[in-house]
Amino acid sequence: MTGPRSEARLLLALAAIQFVYVADFMVMSPLGPVLMRTFGIGPREFGLLVSIYTFSAAAAGFLGALFVDRFDRRRVLLVLFGIYVAALLGAAFAPGYVALLLARALGGAAGGLMGATVYTVIADQIPEERRGAATGLVMSAFSLATIAGVPIGLLFAGWFGWHAPFFFVAAMASLAWWNARRVLPPMNAHLRERDADVHPVKAAFRPIFAVLSNANHLRAYAFVVLLTFSAFMVIPFISLYMTGTVGVTEKQLPLLYLVGGAATLLTSRLVGGWSDRLGRRRMYRLLGVASIVPLLLTTHLPALPLWWAVAASTLFFVIVPARMIPAIAIITSSAVPRLRGTFMSLNASVQSLSQAGAAYVGGAILVRAPDGRIEHYGTLGWLAVAATVAAIVWVEALRPGAESRD
Repeated sequence: MTGPRSEARLLLALAAIQFVYVADFMVMSPLGPVLMRTFGIGPREFGLLVSIYTFSAAAAGFLGALFVDRFDRRRVLLVLFGIYVAALLGAAFAPGYVALLLARALGGAAGGLMGATVYTVIADQIPEERRGAATGLVMSAFSLATIAGVPIGLLFAGWFGWHAPFFFVAAMASLAWWNARRVLPPMNAHLRERDADVHPVKAAFRPIFAVLSNANHLRAYAFVVLLTFSAFMVIPFISLYMTGTVGVTEKQLPLLYLVGGAATLLTSRLVGGWSDRLGRRRMYRLLGVASIVPLLLTTHLPALPLWWAVAASTLFFVIVPARMIPAIAIITSSAVPRLRGTFMSLNASVQSLSQAGAAYVGGAILVRAPDGRIEHYGTLGWLAVAATVAAIVWVEALRPGAESRD
């Protein structure tokens, strides 16, 4: 990086990529009632629509680990993003459930690697002392996607049908790709350490073996599993529970995401700055303990007036995703810098498998009663709390990479 202005442009370009990725992923959850009614499917089939995205991301993350550290990061990111835009258009034109499932699989494969590359770039380009704030800025895309992408997507779905949100996200993705192509600098410093005399097959697998032989890397992956299960057994089914049990209508759903996203947009950058000042582990522990309340509250809500449901969901959106800001900084700092691309690609596989597993387990446990109520959501809340407590304890086992500072 050549200065603060260049650094800011880089982070904004990465945030735009993350915005599209999060908007695409998030829009599936509030579309749940519409898709279930349109395709005549139940929670299990809808859970597969969510989990196929992450299962394919897991497979792609492993394959990506074979090559991601062998190319310029800019080129890798732009190619993956281009494939991702094509997958969004495939979902937009999907004529039915199976076609949508296949498009989501392709999107997950490209998107999972794309997301891992975004955080690899942050770790490579941003100094350690500012990495928490940089992560918070990029993760504020989660909030912005919730404020703008999800409610607008839901409105488009109500006006033009379920295809419309994917057209909307594809249009935003095309603009973000163009901006990334214009702003991202070449990023090839990691290529200088390649072994030119090593057989290509051995050279491809060597970084994977190096990553997996590092005990600290394995501890970081275990932390990712706990962190993911502590959130994704609950998040994909919030809209189903709100509409089926709490009494929120499908037309009122955008309000929940709009208010919750606006609140997190204000808090995500604060959390990033606090993580740099207070220490990432301390910040993660504080947020982990605080997240127990919204996890249990959201999963045990009875039928309520709209504004009580909005208040509960806002508390959830503010605290639960905020844990990811210090957590991602901890995870990326756990990697040996020269192996960071491979580490993050494999991390994408671990995270995606965990998301898919959590969504599948959630879909298997939930039951839709004859009157439309969603039952056993409270069980998922308690399982998420158990994973949260385990992650709070386990984070102490992580150490910074051998060549980095914490």
